[in-house]
Amino acid sequence: MDLERRAGLVGRRTLIFMRITKFGHSCVRIEHGGTSIVLDPGVFTEVSALDGADAVLITHEHPDHYLPAHLLASDAPVFTIEAVAARIRADAPEVLERVTVVTPGESFDPGIPVRPVGELHAVIHPDYPRFFNSGYVLTLGDTKVYHPGDALTPPGEDVDVLLLPVSAPWMRISEAIDFAREVGAPRNLAIHDRIYSEAGLGIVDGHLNTFLSKAGQEYVRLADGADL
Repeated sequence: MDLERRAGLVGRRTLIFMRITKFGHSCVRIEHGGTSIVLDPGVFTEVSALDGADAVLITHEHPDHYLPAHLLASDAPVFTIEAVAARIRADAPEVLERVTVVTPGESFDPGIPVRPVGELHAVIHPDYPRFFNSGYVLTLGDTKVYHPGDALTPPGEDVDVLLLPVSAPWMRISEAIDFAREVGAPRNLAIHDRIYSEAGLGIVDGHLNTFLSKAGQEYVRLADGADL
């Protein structure tokens, strides 16, 4: 989302800049008010996505969302849950001094107000133990953006943009559709999109466009490096 918002003030005009850039898989870079936050830079994301980042948020420990080498290549503070912090202690202890552990229900502000949402990863298979996962609602002025990580946990409030997982071993397309409709965001940007082939994603796009358009919701899937 590359928006230039102008608000009339007494005797002058103020420009508020906001941008949402899609990178590989579940990685998104959000810029607002001079702050840049990168979420979930994993193995499908080029390290350049972190260039100049003011903070990195990680939803959970799976390598498509968390890559120690990326954190080592950046000096940005890292905000994440305890399960990921434990992995960082083992994988990249040099990063620990920059890590802040966050908890669902306790908001924090690395330059943009953030509220963690949920505690568990979606069920991959009942025989697997559940992984921990927290999504994040970011407040960008009067716009709220929700990244759920690998879960279909509603944000508990109205949001303007849902970063919507569209392909995963733990999800059917019907679940993606129902999750998007439940959240009800006017704009939906596809993430978690490296699991299917381009042909398969075309089918996913068709289904999501069919159902969400009926509800008056916008859906888009972007190439890496493109802005919403």
